[in-house]
Amino acid sequence: MSQKELLSATEINIILNRLACQLIEIHNDFADTILVGIQPRGIYLAERLKQLLEKDYGIAEIALGYLDITFYRDDFRRSKVLEANQTKIDFIVEDKNVIFIDDVLFTGRSIRSALTAIQSFGRPARIELLVLIDRRFSRHLPVQPDYRGRQVDAINDEKVVVQWAENDGKDGVYLINNTSE
Repeated sequence: MSQKELLSATEINIILNRLACQLIEIHNDFADTILVGIQPRGIYLAERLKQLLEKDYGIAEIALGYLDITFYRDDFRRSKVLEANQTKIDFIVEDKNVIFIDDVLFTGRSIRSALTAIQSFGRPARIELLVLIDRRFSRHLPVQPDYRGRQVDAINDEKVVVQWAENDGKDGVYLINNTSE
């Protein structure tokens, strides 16, 4: 098994600032926009973006929610017993712009699940997708991000792992090759 660093903590910070600026260009004051971190790992990215937008860019009170998609997945009955995460959406979604936030876009199945899950909270005016890493050659569904931090061409047994200081002790993105050489 080999590991290659794709993004350092400094590079992640630069990308987060770029993504924040892109969001401001489109959503201005975020009055009609909601950030929704997809559980479990999208919440760290969503929290970082909210913090950047509010503290560094002066956007006041951005609505942030967490969406658990565990039981909306099409594979939850076939894999090991899954542990659900918490959904926390304590605001109105109806007629709002919702930005789904996840760390890695891989097959697109998590996003399909999120699209189904969000309907329980109303009908958004628009849904966009922001991801830190876009694995473009891995799609099972026709899903593309509106905002992407970095595009990675990972193939076969390669896995992209995102580490967040809040959960893993440090920031970093790694490409891990599971094949034995």
